Amino acid sequence: MKRRNFLRQSTLASSLFFVPNFVKAFEQVAKASLGYKKLVIVQLSGGNDGLNTIVPFTNDIYYENRQGISIPKNDLIKVTDDLGFNKSLAPLKNLYDQGYLSIINNVGYPNPNRSHFRSTDIWQTASSANEYLDSGWLGRYIDRYGKMPYSGIEIDDSLSLIMKGETMNGIATKNPRILFDNTQTPYFKKVLSHQSDQHLSEHNLGYLYKTMIEAKSSAKYIYETSKTYKSRQEYPNNAFGKQLKTTAEFINSNIQSKVYYVSMGGFDTHANQADRQKRLLSTYSESMEVFVNELKQNDTFKDTLILTFSEFGRRVQQNAAGGTDHGAANNVFIIGENLKSKGFYNELPDLANLDANGDIIHTVDFRSVYATILEKWLQVDDAVILNKSFSKLDFIN
Repeated sequence: MKRRNFLRQSTLASSLFFVPNFVKAFEQVAKASLGYKKLVIVQLSGGNDGLNTIVPFTNDIYYENRQGISIPKNDLIKVTDDLGFNKSLAPLKNLYDQGYLSIINNVGYPNPNRSHFRSTDIWQTASSANEYLDSGWLGRYIDRYGKMPYSGIEIDDSLSLIMKGETMNGIATKNPRILFDNTQTPYFKKVLSHQSDQHLSEHNLGYLYKTMIEAKSSAKYIYETSKTYKSRQEYPNNAFGKQLKTTAEFINSNIQSKVYYVSMGGFDTHANQADRQKRLLSTYSESMEVFVNELKQNDTFKDTLILTFSEFGRRVQQNAAGGTDHGAANNVFIIGENLKSKGFYNELPDLANLDANGDIIHTVDFRSVYATILEKWLQVDDAVILNKSFSKLDFIN
């Protein structure tokens, strides 16, 4: 069995605290390799409806297809002559007005898959629709340029595919104290006490023991370093707000992590979409505004870039249940202080030219977004991480 498959199938190795790399030996190398730029990825899981997020209020096709769920022109935050924000995005509009937001329309990939699980895998691995990869694009970044166990942190209790590499993974934790305590349990210590040179020389078992040793050191580092900064900001009292608060504490405590991943669920709005999506967008935008303000107050926003995506958009035509079904292309948000293209990056969705399923056709490959971030922000070889070259966009300096 291949080592990465062994680890993926091992309950012990796939728990929240295992990161397969060497801690001390590569720490200085990693700092030099990664620099100080940070990337925060936010997934709106379930497939956020982009058309009711950024609304083309002068387009009659939009209103004809959504007579029960369309947002009236007088109930929007108008930002251009043609587009308005969902009212729940008022805090995001504040970021837009400050020049901190770039919106890229029609982002997707050829032959789109409308399964939550498969499309999420595609976005997380940066694969083609007919290609199956068992490593995530951030995991491969950590593989190539990380060299330490906390180069990438997912704010969750388990690690997603996006953070899993070929030879090393990111780390997952909602609470650094719990992460540390897990490595201090009698069971954990007992397993480590039984390792020997013979065990370490065995292909899979040795790799597991090394992973545990490195995880213990990593957990201690994250716990002790994160204690140097505690947020005093009042985030919304929900799971997503708590995730961003933890992320801000990690960034502002100067943990040497460069990529972070956060996910917010609930966007699979097949029924009763209007009120449900408003609540979700309010949660997202209110939390994001507090997060950005906290980074600004600590002078870390200038070195942080935030990407928000959803695994697909929704069908243009509403369904009979007052919702929308799985679609294809969607908008993504880029938030940062170093944007070259502020506001709307490209053309609006062409609602008069849909695919055979009635979905928006993509004009921007999502991997071009990744390639741009890798090359221009993280300053690494994007083709090595994405396994091929993609055209670059012009949204960041």
